[in-house]
Amino acid sequence: MTDFILSQINIYPVKSLAGINLNSWPVTEKGLKYDRKWMLIDHNRQFLSQRVLADMALINTALTDKYLILSAPEMENLYLDLDPFEGEVISSTIWHDQCNALGVSKEADQWLSQFLKQDCRLVYQPDDLVRPVDPDYAKPGDKVAFSDGFPFLIVSENSLSTLNNQMQLNLPMTRFRPNLVISGCPEYAEDSWRIISIGTIDFRLPKPCSRCSVPTIDPETARTGKEPLTTLNRTRKWQNKVYFGQNALHDQTGHLTVGDRITVKLTGPNQPPL
Repeated sequence: MTDFILSQINIYPVKSLAGINLNSWPVTEKGLKYDRKWMLIDHNRQFLSQRVLADMALINTALTDKYLILSAPEMENLYLDLDPFEGEVISSTIWHDQCNALGVSKEADQWLSQFLKQDCRLVYQPDDLVRPVDPDYAKPGDKVAFSDGFPFLIVSENSLSTLNNQMQLNLPMTRFRPNLVISGCPEYAEDSWRIISIGTIDFRLPKPCSRCSVPTIDPETARTGKEPLTTLNRTRKWQNKVYFGQNALHDQTGHLTVGDRITVKLTGPNQPPL
């Protein structure tokens, strides 16, 4: 088997806000620690994302030992406890999933509503609240926080290089919001991976990632363009959806570090079958 290299680790503490690039980070039962632990919801308790509010891309996140820090243009920084006091239990909706969450604070709600110019609430998922992964693709006991459906999204560097060459652009990897980026493998090699190990952790890759409009949003300006969806519609379309990257589930907790070697343990037909 051929080994490849983990070249990036990214977490997104608040769903659909800017992420944090890390050199080394713990993996918990739900995925990377603090990844998508927080989420914005609207007055109907539906999750909010850049698909509806592109300016969410302009809110940066940072972590200290005690705080999650949110920052945005012309706003004072907002400091949130990493282990908030117990708040109101709120039944929230992510796509077709109903999952309980806890309210964070009125201060957080006001800060976010002011910047985004829309009433919203910030909620979080404590460790003892469990959201199972879709059983069609998961094992019993697989858990996830507020990701769309899976704890991890994996993309290879050469897949993006190929896409950029096709577009004659140089879009950054941040457009695609992966958790784990792999270097050294051929473009779209991840389409055939079924089981890989990264360091001491095994990952299952049961389903390719269908892409929405979020990669068309420039994370620096929140402006929307036509790419990469125009090119993906031409090159990566299957059953009326376009695909880039692979969703993944993990079999162990542990630690990941940039530079960890990847071993491909099981392959199968390309997914999507392009």
